[in-house]
Amino acid sequence: MSRIFEYFVVCGIGPEIRTIDGSKGYHGPGWMYLPSLLDQYPPPNHALYPPPPPQLSTCVLPAGVEFYSSGFDSNDPSSFPRSYPIVLTEGDGSKIYVSCISFRDLVCEDIAEAYRIQANSYADKCICLVSRLPSFSVLRSALEEIFTLCFSSKGSSKPLWDVIAHMVSSVPLPTPGKERVLFAIESCLLSVEAPPNDWLPHADISFLPIVQCLDVDNLVRLFTAVLLERRILLRANKYSLLTLASEAICHLIYPFRWQHVYIPLLFFSGVDYIDAPTPYMMGLHSGVDISALAMDGVVVVDLEYNLITTSEEIPPMPEPEFSILRGEIMKLIYPNVIGIDEMKSGIYRLYDHDSKLRAKLWGEEHDLQLRMIFLKFFATLLSGYRNFLENSATQVFNTQAFLKKRSRSTNQPPEPMIAQFLDSHGFLDYLERGVGSDESNNNLLDKLQDAIGRGQNPMSIFPSSPVETEILTVSDFDIGISGSGAKYTYDKFPENIRTDEQEEKRKQTLAAVSNAFEYSGRHTPSKDPLADTLSPLERAAERDRMVLDIKVKLQGLWLRLLKLGATDDPLSSFEYGTILALIESDAEGIGGSGFVECIREHIHSGWDCHLTEEQFIAVKELLKTAINRATSRNDLLTIRDALEVSSDMYKKDNNNVPDYCQRHLISLPIWEELRFWEGYFDYLMEQSSNKSANYASLVTAQLVVLTSHMAGLGLPDNDAWYMIETIAERNSIGSKQFIKIRGFLSHIQQLRNGYWGISSIKAQSVLSHAMPSPHSKDVKDENQQPTEATGVGRSWVQSMFTRNTTTRSSSFSHVRRWTSDGGNSATNDNGTPRKQDLLSGGQKKLQTNVRTLRGHNGAITALHCVTKREVWDLVGDREDAGFFISGSTDCSVKIWDPSLRGSELRATLKGHTRTVRAISSDRGKVVSGSDDHSVLVWDKQTTQLLEELKGHDGPVSCVRTLSGERVLTASHDGTVKMWDVRTDRCVATVGRCSSAVLCMEYDDNVGVLAAGGRDVVANIWDIRASRQMHKLSGHTQWIRSVRMVGDTVITGSDDWTARIWSVSRGTCDAVLACHAGPILCVEYSSLDRGIITGSTDGLLRFWENDDGGIRCAKNVTIHNAAILSVNAGEHWLGIGAADNSLSLYHRPQERLGGFSGAGSKMAGWQLYRTPQKTVAMVRCVASDLERKRICSGGRNGLLRLWDATINI
Repeated sequence: MSRIFEYFVVCGIGPEIRTIDGSKGYHGPGWMYLPSLLDQYPPPNHALYPPPPPQLSTCVLPAGVEFYSSGFDSNDPSSFPRSYPIVLTEGDGSKIYVSCISFRDLVCEDIAEAYRIQANSYADKCICLVSRLPSFSVLRSALEEIFTLCFSSKGSSKPLWDVIAHMVSSVPLPTPGKERVLFAIESCLLSVEAPPNDWLPHADISFLPIVQCLDVDNLVRLFTAVLLERRILLRANKYSLLTLASEAICHLIYPFRWQHVYIPLLFFSGVDYIDAPTPYMMGLHSGVDISALAMDGVVVVDLEYNLITTSEEIPPMPEPEFSILRGEIMKLIYPNVIGIDEMKSGIYRLYDHDSKLRAKLWGEEHDLQLRMIFLKFFATLLSGYRNFLENSATQVFNTQAFLKKRSRSTNQPPEPMIAQFLDSHGFLDYLERGVGSDESNNNLLDKLQDAIGRGQNPMSIFPSSPVETEILTVSDFDIGISGSGAKYTYDKFPENIRTDEQEEKRKQTLAAVSNAFEYSGRHTPSKDPLADTLSPLERAAERDRMVLDIKVKLQGLWLRLLKLGATDDPLSSFEYGTILALIESDAEGIGGSGFVECIREHIHSGWDCHLTEEQFIAVKELLKTAINRATSRNDLLTIRDALEVSSDMYKKDNNNVPDYCQRHLISLPIWEELRFWEGYFDYLMEQSSNKSANYASLVTAQLVVLTSHMAGLGLPDNDAWYMIETIAERNSIGSKQFIKIRGFLSHIQQLRNGYWGISSIKAQSVLSHAMPSPHSKDVKDENQQPTEATGVGRSWVQSMFTRNTTTRSSSFSHVRRWTSDGGNSATNDNGTPRKQDLLSGGQKKLQTNVRTLRGHNGAITALHCVTKREVWDLVGDREDAGFFISGSTDCSVKIWDPSLRGSELRATLKGHTRTVRAISSDRGKVVSGSDDHSVLVWDKQTTQLLEELKGHDGPVSCVRTLSGERVLTASHDGTVKMWDVRTDRCVATVGRCSSAVLCMEYDDNVGVLAAGGRDVVANIWDIRASRQMHKLSGHTQWIRSVRMVGDTVITGSDDWTARIWSVSRGTCDAVLACHAGPILCVEYSSLDRGIITGSTDGLLRFWENDDGGIRCAKNVTIHNAAILSVNAGEHWLGIGAADNSLSLYHRPQERLGGFSGAGSKMAGWQLYRTPQKTVAMVRCVASDLERKRICSGGRNGLLRLWDATINI
């Protein structure tokens, strides 16, 4: 028997308390905490029922859980219980409907005692009913009755959980249109039924809220945005309103269905989801701040203030459908207002019984009328669409023929709104559901079109005589003391009976927390208090079992990874992905330590450690992940084990040693932290066996040891000297010791060789070339190396990699001090420590390969790199080549000089009044375009505003400086204009599109312009001849990127494809269709004559010509988010992604000779280096390949500049 209620669930504070940001423990009443699933029926161990959705607890309490000193207070409205519905969407698109009541409830005594929470404290709790049937009314009524039974002074005649169990397990799902189910909760009688299948879909909601919040024009505008599958964000201060409005608009687009992300009530900590590049419909409480988000293209609907805002225009609804739709809605909402232009007859005449509605309050009949008004709109808009259905292999609907037919009937050109709607996923889904399926027999749209064609009443599409429903009564159950009149009352919502296993686990968890308070107070936040929940014997047995299980898996995966063929890509292999998941998934670090131990045993068994370049990159990434995870847990034992394995591996693999230093060890932030070395220095001082020696000599000796450590890890001597000098100054050593240490640093190359144990002369030369030292002149002969340097270098390996467990357990104990100082240490977005400006402004700062540039107060929305070609003149290169120029939502433009480390900001240009969207420059000017419709021109040297170019009627999306003091601009108004900066006027409107232009490319040599955007057409103009050459049709979604090389134009689109066009012929030569998301960037590699594409699926694909066709030669999967930028040079390739990951690829020159005839040319691109990724949402990326720098701009207003030449 199918049941209407799938689950009854209780969510709130559980035995494991964490804050919203993941910090363990109770931090006080002013914090928000993650909710947990506390109780449920059916129980979790029930074999017949799947578990509830894992995200349920987070979604039903979207703001999190807060603690209070008091409960319900009739004088405090904020303490009142709240009832609201939410809707969850599963992976297959099916919906789960949840009714919720949140309220303040007493914190359990055992939890309060374990976490030292004040007695009689209250916290948010939520009870929920979960169903697959959208019967919001019965869900709410049943849940409110349960809540009333719990807290009513009259009490319940049966235990509350028995009432819940009977309700959930006994109420069947009614047969649509045939059954009505009656059931009782105590003395309250409830009923539920569903409409027949040949009726409109079941919508147990009122449409009144949405028509009250939005006027008719805004309602139609929101309806249009949903049809065109925009990114839509609803805002309101009531949870119920967000869900009801979202569900209402989904019902109004019937018979079409929303095909994308659907979160009517977004939990507060998920605000970053709003920056997703794909279509979505989300609801967010108006109390959540979104000012730091860029909100590019997001349609924000404020239900409280009847306001819709967006940076991208919503195409108007075509006529006459818009006027008719608007008039019908007005008549329904304002029945007593009669328009002077009201139609007296026709298919849009109000039904005969409309006059009856005018005297009634809004009810179910009004809801039905509103839904029918929108259904009639579709019937008219898609009139005759069935004549254009095709069942071919390439398409199911002839869009172009339908648009031509409509243009002839309306005597109007094709409307952008209809064209975009016909290309939407919702329309395609409707066609696929209808063609050749049983659903076509109950298609109300087709029935309505037929009824209108025959002149019948539109209501005739529904059954004329409703079938009499059968009433099913659910009998009550008899539990309790018969005749005793016992009543069950509660001062808090009762807990369900737990199994012995559940009770024991709860006690162990809370005992661990309580012991942690007694044992170490709050001074060891890195220690997991739950680690000691088991007895020592049980814990050892459990860990041994877990380690053995994971280790067996890792052994097999590791051996298979090493056996991959030469043509296989380890980074995209199943083995690599599974090992990475095992390392990242477990909180105790068993995966990371197990992987390290797996390699150690393989080395001891005689493995020669020789790796291919691709295998080396894969192993490097896995070890780096293991070390990073261990660093975040302060698992210093695993860090040292990983370093020992790394040293053993790369001593035997000489060819990869320099690469390992450059791209692996030095990229880990833990080695660049001054406080790390300070803590290690303190440890060495405490462990020194010769404490009776002179203090200055003792400090010097330990600093020499630190120096050898830094050299072995690959830190440049400049960075090492800065940290050594800082520690020495704080310990007041004299000049003689300074000289001794500095002289020791002059042998840094030999120290590296001693550290790694390199004996090959070739390998040494490679290492020396890769890591040049400013003091190389001091090293003319390897035999001149001081004896103590070699000894210290070797003792470093012995001391750092000792297997003495006593030394291991305390070797880095002092480093924990700076990871525990909450008030004095700053952290990056991912929680790892970042560098501090520890010294005064006059002292030297620590050099790193990644810099954070601060200056903007809003999200970075435009980023441009000044190239050598832009600023070259007859005198030669100019100093501003390599500058980065950024624009932001703070309306400013900033110029950055990367060569000025620590003071990169060169100038700030102010003049725009809205977000800056596009930037370009030449030898003397900076040009920027903005949402304020203007283009501003500045003098690059004086930073004075030269000109303001006005003429566009929409936001400016693209700017390009040309020779001869000309500027080319494109806008959302659909025009491309050319300006003469000297005269401050528009020379010509060189191109016009039917919708917003999002990208353009111009070849100044031949005067050909290519542009694309929302009209899904690639437009080609010959500017010098003042004519349009081609309108290249083929894409079905917005064109996001365009690249033009000679006679070839490459376009990338939201339809998941890239296309190659011939400018001279005006034809499409190839379609590249292997991505699983919109293609945001396309690039051409002149060296290989190949194409590179980047998509929102995170994939980077390399394409090359092959026997007259084109194929994907290489697929790169190291990025996990949308690829925003691809910039190709002759031998270098820069990549930037939305998750703040950057990568630099190299095409070795010596390999070119092998690509003349056969073989893969594009596969020659190899990953050169990638920096440590920090958590941030990136909006734009720019590359300077000549200097090997890549800069990303985030929504947090920070620029992240990666200099790949540092630390070589």
